[in-house]
Amino acid sequence: MLDFELPEALAAGEPPEARGLERDAVRLLVSRIGDDTVTHARFGDLPGFLASGDLLVVNASATVNAALDAWREDGERIALHLSSPLPGGRWIVELRRVTASGTAPLGDGRSGERLALPGGAEARLTEPWRPETQPRLWTAVLDFPGGVAAYASERGSPIRYKYVRKRWPLEFYQTVFATEPGSAEMPSAGRAFTRKIVERLKRKGVGVAPVVLHTGVASLEYDEAPHPERYRIPAATADAVNRTRAVGGRVVAVGTTAVRALETVAATDGRVIPGQGWTDLIVTPDRGLYAVNAILTGMHEARSSHLKMLEALAGRRHLAIAYQAALRHRYLWHEFGDVHLMVPVAKTA
Repeated sequence: MLDFELPEALAAGEPPEARGLERDAVRLLVSRIGDDTVTHARFGDLPGFLASGDLLVVNASATVNAALDAWREDGERIALHLSSPLPGGRWIVELRRVTASGTAPLGDGRSGERLALPGGAEARLTEPWRPETQPRLWTAVLDFPGGVAAYASERGSPIRYKYVRKRWPLEFYQTVFATEPGSAEMPSAGRAFTRKIVERLKRKGVGVAPVVLHTGVASLEYDEAPHPERYRIPAATADAVNRTRAVGGRVVAVGTTAVRALETVAATDGRVIPGQGWTDLIVTPDRGLYAVNAILTGMHEARSSHLKMLEALAGRRHLAIAYQAALRHRYLWHEFGDVHLMVPVAKTA
């Protein structure tokens, strides 16, 4: 798996708007699969790197206030992160210890433990969630006045990690495609899009089709596999993907979430079908990609499972070339950072 040292200065600690930039003014690294060409641009230049007949598949999931203050039975204050709802009213949650520099995974939860939250709310831990692969996560029963969604909306805040130094309102964690609340963390590959850029793409003949994949907590440790997430592929999107592939267009997934959703319902010949449910698909170089031809995504941590997905598209050598260029030219990482388009050279704009 690709490994590298990320300088602390390259972790985007605030939205580009706080740096005096429009959303679509973040940098865009374009790496062409096939000839290993790397181009440095701005996200507003994106239409110039796509062609009529291409299809952008975007994640329409909206981010929710999934970070809540909670207190353990011994009085310790912790952060409770809501990840995903489960049948029967249970939730997947993450417990994190509050530190001077942010939060850190909490590894000593116990079955039956009760956590107190403001306003008379309570969370009761039931059992570890997949302890062999996700030891940080628990299943819990939540007793929240007014229901979980309303409580989190009123009393919660967006999940953030130590590289983001202050809280930002929820609107900074939404994309222009967000229509269906449910993501614990922002599907951040779509953040740089503006309605103006979407209109420019459509005028050029580039299609835009939505899927939904509600992201769980994404603070994956090194070598940790992604956990199951909820998805939905509308019939119209499946049709658009199949038509695009049939005429030789490129299916460009916006974000690893869109890749995971599409590939969950893709046959080996690349055709996709509508569907919904939970996906536990992990895309690796051995598995490969069936429906997706190109990926637009942010910059990912070393040794993360996301890099395996990118390697499945482009190969280890190309990925290393692209990331070496990103590090050398000081691109910014994480949800408020810069963007990377990996696209084959077979078709040009």
